[in-house]
Parts: sequence; C-alpha cells; structure tokens
Amino acid sequence: MFKHVTDAPFVKDYAKIANDGYSRGWHERNGGNLSYRIKSAEIESVRPLLDFSKEFVPIGATVKNLKNEYFLVSGSGKFFANIKGDEENNIAIIEIDDSGENYRILWGLESGGRPTSELPAHLMNHSVKKDATNGEHRVIYHAHPVNSIAITFVFPLESKVISHLLWEMMTECPIIFPQGVGVVPWMVPGGEEIAIASSELMKKFDAILWAHHGVFCSGVDFDLTFGLMDTIEKAAEILVKVQSMGGIKQTITDDGFRELGKAFKVNVNEDYLN
Repeated sequence: MFKHVTDAPFVKDYAKIANDGYSRGWHERNGGNLSYRIKSAEIESVRPLLDFSKEFVPIGATVKNLKNEYFLVSGSGKFFANIKGDEENNIAIIEIDDSGENYRILWGLESGGRPTSELPAHLMNHSVKKDATNGEHRVIYHAHPVNSIAITFVFPLESKVISHLLWEMMTECPIIFPQGVGVVPWMVPGGEEIAIASSELMKKFDAILWAHHGVFCSGVDFDLTFGLMDTIEKAAEILVKVQSMGGIKQTITDDGFRELGKAFKVNVNEDYLN
C-alpha cells in the first residue's frame, strides 16, 4: 500500500520513460502520448487512493476485451516535459466500463483536462495487442522522432520498402523488429479512421510509422517499448545520413538477414525479403 499514487513503481516507471522521450527531443510542446494497461496487483496497491465517484464517458471506440481494465494515460494538451515531478496534473488512471465503450478518470489530471486525444487509437491498439500477444503487451507509445518522420517525405509509403531500408541500417534492426514496421498514410490524428488503420496494422507489427507525423510502438513493458522506438529512430537517423552522403553503396544482403534470424532465433519477415 502506498501513501500517494505517485509512489507506485509503475507510475514512476511511466514518468521516467516520458522524461526519457522528452530528453530525446521526441515530444515538442504537447506532442506524443503514452498508455499502460495496469496489472491487477498494481491497481490493488493504489485502489484506496482512487476516486470511483465520477461518471463514465464515451471512449469513441468499442474495446470489449478491455472491459473493466485500468490504464495509466497521458493527458490531452499536456506536455511530456512536465510529467515527471507533476504526475497528478499531467497523467491519469482511467477505468473501462463493463461494455468496453466508456471510461472514467479515477486519479490524475487534477488541474483539469481529459485523457489524450488519441485515446481511441491507444485503446484499439491495446485491444488488438492483448489478443495477439495473449495479454503480454501492456504499453502503447506514440512519439514524434525527427528522422523517422523525415524519411516519410522521401521514401515510398510502403511497409516493405521502409522496413527493408531500416533493417539495412543496423545489424540489430531485423532482430529487434523482425516483422518490420507498418506504414499508415497521412490521416487526421485523433479520429476513428487513423485508429482503425493503426489497429489493423498492429495485428501484424509491433511498430507503425504514421506518415509525416510519428511512430506508434507496442511492447511488453516500458523499457522494451521505448527501446523499440529508440532503435527505429536511430536506424532512421543513419538512413538520413547515408542518403546525405550519396546513398547506399554496400549493405547487408537478404541472405544476411536470414542468417541473423537463425542465429538469434527470430523469424525475419520473408515477405519483405527478395
């Protein structure tokens, strides 16, 4: 039992990752959002500190397999720069109702506000990844890494093309994201259309690139999810530098990717190899 919600390790871990992302330059102003599906033992450790008196409000999506679940989410219009040290005003614990169609705030956003405008996309992706991973994935992270966004203005907006290019940039890439990355064409953020498009791709990928906007990642925990985002962005940075030096002159072969898969016991997506 904790004296304050902010004493709970899962809240501290959330704040740390938010601060790490801000320190990387991925969260200008109020850019980006982060959500975590809270474990049962974790919610019980803070339950006496939660307020269950508020009314449920519509999510804007239906997520039946998330009914009665709890999430820690960033606030709409809140700055990642301010989360660590002022968690109670910038993030919130929410509860999903028994229908999977509504939520209510149990803690946080004490100075006002609502959960991230991307809440439908987050919850739809949580719903997909919960089924696809037998409940293992608990984190959805959206950020605006500069180089990852930049490459969407230059290369074809095709998952196979961009995945292969990113794999070529670092030996670790096909090991860390062997299925590649999905690519969503530009859409207005915060709406149902982008939420549906993203959740469809999340059935196959753990990371998707929103053209001219940012990256969406899913993972088991904060470290692995942040690490996936970090790896994709580093590969994109190398790609930008390689292009500025005249383009690829030599690279890892597709047979090399296959050898990596065997050595590290991962299934590199054969559909994206030649």
